[in-house]
Amino acid sequence: MWQHTAYYHSMKRKFTANYKKTGKWYSAWVEEIPGVNTQGKTLKEAKENLKEALMLVLETNKLLTVREGSNVTREDMVITM
Repeated sequence: MWQHTAYYHSMKRKFTANYKKTGKWYSAWVEEIPGVNTQGKTLKEAKENLKEALMLVLETNKLLTVREGSNVTREDMVITM
């Protein structure tokens, strides 16, 4: 499992971060992955929180896949929008 995790972390992936100021707070979310959202008192804090939230969701999804083991079929998927 460690080898899979190390490989996974070395991959570079690109996501779209969105930020919106509402009152005194900044809301932040990742466009491509529902549920990756957060907030911060400053834009810098919102960016840091969003990066952490994204990493936690990706790591959790990876661990769930590894835990399922042979019951999971994985393949690359490419779409054009």
